[in-house]
Amino acid sequence: MIASIQGRVLSAGTGWVVIGVGGIGLRVEVPSGRVAQAHVGDDLSLHTSLVVREDSLTLFGFATSEEIDVFSHLIAVSGVGPRSALGVLSALTPGEIARAVSADDEKPFRKVSGIGPKTAKLIVVSLAGKLAGLELAAADGAPVDADPETAVAEAVRDGLVGLGWGESDAWQAVQDARDAGAPADSAGLLRATLALLQGSRSGARGGSR
Repeated sequence: MIASIQGRVLSAGTGWVVIGVGGIGLRVEVPSGRVAQAHVGDDLSLHTSLVVREDSLTLFGFATSEEIDVFSHLIAVSGVGPRSALGVLSALTPGEIARAVSADDEKPFRKVSGIGPKTAKLIVVSLAGKLAGLELAAADGAPVDADPETAVAEAVRDGLVGLGWGESDAWQAVQDARDAGAPADSAGLLRATLALLQGSRSGARGGSR
């Protein structure tokens, strides 16, 4: 198993790089638009996964441990091959994938070429509960997609879940509060989101009388 590769970029294109290692050029399939931005002559280090088929050996490479972790989970989903998994990681960051799964939202996956509605839903169901580490990293202030506002939103959502709210309801309320212009800091966003949730609960009780 080739777990990682480090060397000089010999050539690169959309979705692939060739890295020189010990006089050998190894082609590595990578998420397009990210690793593929490497230039010839750059030194590059990648986490890798070797996929063995009867007629091929294909090396897939990722810049971060989060990406290869998500890749491993994706290819374990029925109907999702390594190319489709790479397509998902080309279109979405690990943080975006984790949030979509957490919110039971298959729409982001349906936008990926080659991923149909049934497969998108299967991805969400199959990955549920398996990307908690990515969610935790974001909530702890180390968001995998380097978006501080998203990290605050996820931390507020996690806090609401700890208070007993459902995860999808909490996330939707956080998004609604942000759309309504809630403060960007965690305390202000939490207050605004709680107000929405409590108002919704009060309305539901009033309507049931």
